[in-house]
Amino acid sequence: MEVRHLPTPEHFERMNTQEVREHFLIQELYVPGEVKLVYSHVDRMIIGGAVPGETGLTLPAGKELAADYFAERREIGVINIGSAGSIRVDDETYIMNNSDMLYIGRGSKDIALCSDNPDDPARYYLVSLPAHAPYPTTRATINEANKIDLGSQSDANTRTIYQYIHEGGVQSCQLVMGFTALEDGNVWNTMPAHTHERRSEAYMYFDLEPDAVVFHLMGAPKETRHIVIRDGEAAISPSWSIHAGSGTKRYKFVWAMGGENQEFDDMDFIPMSELA
Repeated sequence: MEVRHLPTPEHFERMNTQEVREHFLIQELYVPGEVKLVYSHVDRMIIGGAVPGETGLTLPAGKELAADYFAERREIGVINIGSAGSIRVDDETYIMNNSDMLYIGRGSKDIALCSDNPDDPARYYLVSLPAHAPYPTTRATINEANKIDLGSQSDANTRTIYQYIHEGGVQSCQLVMGFTALEDGNVWNTMPAHTHERRSEAYMYFDLEPDAVVFHLMGAPKETRHIVIRDGEAAISPSWSIHAGSGTKRYKFVWAMGGENQEFDDMDFIPMSELA
């Protein structure tokens, strides 16, 4: 498990492109037959990816968690962005088709991520946060997500938000999770930009074409930078940073938040005139 201590806003002002990428960008999340985990000390969020082959993959606890098993004191949100698979949690097996989400509650001991066909595997994206209480392990399909249509073609940001783990949906301690899909010919997300001091967030971009990239915008509103992101890569966004982006073509991204509250609309919007 890779551990990251992220810089302060003051340190961020002095960082070059490579330093920004090394601290905030997560690459190579989906390696066949492996689990990759990054432990961020921002809200102690763990971001990971898993591509099971012929055998299922488990989540290691490791010395970083000082726990007997991964979810001993944690909750986990998992979204399958690949082909069909399943996840076994203790004595229950959950079917995981593309776009299905599984919330795994604190105290779940035996977790195995599996693919139906190792030649066409599932690709699991997961985010985990500390949890103070157990909530039921719950599966939700895209049809069960709360669907919100936003944006306009004239602003190049027509998109649909699918909320899975949130106050009105699948219950959790602090994790909020879902994904956003842009319509064809639309490229902007989360603009005008915002911050939320009470929560950190991670964006994982997927379903990008091989020659497409997203310019992910981050930083304090008056000290912004961009990270060039490709398919299957993620960006960590601390509470002081904006998080927005524009792609060369349409794309999707999983967003996940954790922190002091779960209010999706608890945002501090940044007027376009204040960005620099």
